[in-house]
Amino acid sequence: MSEKSSWPKQSFGFGAFYFSYYSFVGVFPTYITLYLAFREIGAFEIGILMSLMQAMRIVGPNLWGWLADWTGQRARVLQMTAAAALVSFIGFFFGGGFWYFAFFMVAVNLFTSAQGPLSDALILSEMQGNMSRYGQLRLWGSVGYVVMTAASGFVLDWTGIGLMPWVGAVILGAVLLVSLRLYQTSRPAEDRKRVSLWHVVRQRDVVAFMVSGCFMLAAHSALYAFYSLYLSNLGYSSVTIGLMWAIGATAEIVFFIYQSPVIRRFGIKPVMLASLFLAVVRFALIGVGAESFAVLLFAQLLHAATFGAHHVASILSIQKWFAGPLQARGQALFISASYGIGGTAGGFLLSWVWDFFTPESVYWVASVFALLALLAAWLSFRWQTTK
Repeated sequence: MSEKSSWPKQSFGFGAFYFSYYSFVGVFPTYITLYLAFREIGAFEIGILMSLMQAMRIVGPNLWGWLADWTGQRARVLQMTAAAALVSFIGFFFGGGFWYFAFFMVAVNLFTSAQGPLSDALILSEMQGNMSRYGQLRLWGSVGYVVMTAASGFVLDWTGIGLMPWVGAVILGAVLLVSLRLYQTSRPAEDRKRVSLWHVVRQRDVVAFMVSGCFMLAAHSALYAFYSLYLSNLGYSSVTIGLMWAIGATAEIVFFIYQSPVIRRFGIKPVMLASLFLAVVRFALIGVGAESFAVLLFAQLLHAATFGAHHVASILSIQKWFAGPLQARGQALFISASYGIGGTAGGFLLSWVWDFFTPESVYWVASVFALLALLAAWLSFRWQTTK
């Protein structure tokens, strides 16, 4: 297959969807914590609310992934969840207490949590196993993340954090409009067969891989739930906070651009293990040296490894185990294990650490989580070689 023909037919649509969807992924967790604080929700309760967001990644991806694979209508399910997410988000325009925001946090994230694995399943189906262009399409998600997170920081610093629901709603509206342009590529006959998910899931190398993802995202809860609050407490402005998120996303863009040659040169195993080791270093640096702008900047540049490299290596691994009719459910299962179980458990535990110890301690615990993820991944790869 030539380089030109290797681009999927829906390349523009996939790129636009990744841009709009990951714009929301960037803006929502970055500024919702500040918006909730503006609504007089306490730090401990904010941590719980952010954990609810992660908990929906246990339920949402599996529910919508099963429906997408069972019906074969992955694009339709993606469009339905986009519409439902926009409607649910209206609740954030109005004030309320902890339980009020808990309801809408659950409602919005029940639908948005499915959109990442569903879009990945759509593109994997169209690319038919050729992953050479995945990173170059996925990087548009990072571009959206960078542009909208930074731009939203400037807007919210100027107008006040109370405008945050308008920013989120506009982005979700764009997600819906772009999703309506995507369509389901016709699947080969073998992709329509009923295949047992349990037969794959019970393999010990797959179990260890899922455990690794779980610990890795438990570590990243320190970012998703507390990074903005942590930097705000240290005296950084909304603009600086937004730029820090944008710098991290820019670093991952660089990795996505060079994903193909890096994977070809080193292989999935070294890339995955290196990303996990650097995560141990990154979270320790944030815990010990965030008051130094230079240390904070270096830690954010490591996002190229802890997210970019880890994400690509994970997608390639999942694609190997969960191919054909299991694509959507395989992607959903990994999201549930990592962002769902890992993110939820990590968020709850780190909320307790924040409340009873110090904010810096959150990042030391996150570094330990990343170390456990490294050990689990090493076991997974070790067992894969003994088959």
